[in-house]
Amino acid sequence: MVVTCQQMSSAEERLFSSGVSDEPFMDEAGRKCAEAIEFFFPEPAHAQIFCGKGNNGGDALVVGRLLKQRGWDVGVHFSHGPEDISKLAKRKWEQFQNEPDTRAASLRPDLILVDGLLGIGASGALRGGIREQADHINRLRIEQFGTCFAIDIPTGLNGDTGKRYEGSVVADYTLSITAAKSGFTADDAIPAVGRLVEIPLDIPVEGDDSVRFLFPSNLRPRLPRREFATHKGDAGRVTMVAGSRGLTGAAILTAMGASNTGAGLTTLCVESGIYEIVATRCPAEIMVKPFQEVAEILETNPDVLALGPGLGNDPHSDLIDLAFSHPSPAVLDADLLNAIARDSRKFSGLPENRLLTPHPGELARMSSQSGNRISLTRELADDWGVTLLHKGARSAIASPGQPVELNTTGHSGMASGGMGDVLTGVCASLIGQGLSTHDAACVGSWLIGRAAEIARDKDDSAPESVTAMTMANCLGPALRDLQRGFL
Repeated sequence: MVVTCQQMSSAEERLFSSGVSDEPFMDEAGRKCAEAIEFFFPEPAHAQIFCGKGNNGGDALVVGRLLKQRGWDVGVHFSHGPEDISKLAKRKWEQFQNEPDTRAASLRPDLILVDGLLGIGASGALRGGIREQADHINRLRIEQFGTCFAIDIPTGLNGDTGKRYEGSVVADYTLSITAAKSGFTADDAIPAVGRLVEIPLDIPVEGDDSVRFLFPSNLRPRLPRREFATHKGDAGRVTMVAGSRGLTGAAILTAMGASNTGAGLTTLCVESGIYEIVATRCPAEIMVKPFQEVAEILETNPDVLALGPGLGNDPHSDLIDLAFSHPSPAVLDADLLNAIARDSRKFSGLPENRLLTPHPGELARMSSQSGNRISLTRELADDWGVTLLHKGARSAIASPGQPVELNTTGHSGMASGGMGDVLTGVCASLIGQGLSTHDAACVGSWLIGRAAEIARDKDDSAPESVTAMTMANCLGPALRDLQRGFL
């Protein structure tokens, strides 16, 4: 569900006009935001808190006090001075000042920027002290590689339309309080919102259920819980057809995506000419099978197929036939999608148990239609009668009769080759374990994004250094995070 700013404001007004105090909600929001920051930065470091005049600044001051309490070095900046902030925010400023300085003896060099300048009630161009402090945040983010956490909404972003005003804050993480705002769904908002984190508060609000963001709260119920007596036959026979000369890595990454997320039996079918290369590089648990005819592929008796990664510019026509005819669910990706786009048959002729995973370039070859990410994904999924996973920084998933769902995890280091190959294997694995094509696409998108975050953090690497292989090796911890409900 996403909400407009008016829907959110009205819900808060109804609650607080009934006699409920707003201060406990500010304290809870600040506490959960501080916990989110410490989830990604678990050791004390340096934080700069930026506060506007309203209660958004009060939330930020709660964050600052709690980080200070836990040993962080914390500085505070006001857009209009501490004397001009709201009454409740002033109490939070007093509490911040009264908090003893318990700075840790050793601090991480990380710089955290907390944007509490403006909340959802603001709109229009940034001016005066707000603009100065927004510029300060953006400058520190660029020049010192600071990481910006926006409280509820990045300053300068319209919460209803997603329009970004000049000088608006670019957040690396947006800590979305109670419900995500409808403006976050706009294509233009993606670079400003960044990684979206749910900060739930018990404030009843109604919104648009046709679109929703993927959070652990709505993904964890879709995960199957394995019984103790589960055996490999119960966990899905996943058969993949991938790779070609010069593109053997795509096959290996696809197989790793399936194997590392719990597929019971993972069989990778490759053309005979690359068999030895792939077989010697694949993990031991992956069965590599050379083939010359499609009938040899089907000897694996698959519960789910994954077809396409690294097949090259001219996949065998029998593989296209397989995509249209085999009764088992199938994940179709990359070169097979390009081949179908050139084929006389239409995507609307595919069985409904197909999951298509194109990136924007592939989707442009598959359809002449255009539009924003949500509307295009919605329209094509309905027209073709399949599940469509439109990959990108905010991957969009749609199936007939289901809401459009938008991924929240990941980082800019995923802009490198092979990530989509891993995703194909992950989705096939999840389908083999009983998830629908739609739910597999949703869970799979979240998992690879979270795995990329773990790959970045576990070795203290720059995002740019994360590869598809290192990401694939972090799928286990990512799945465990989702099972535990972690961010």
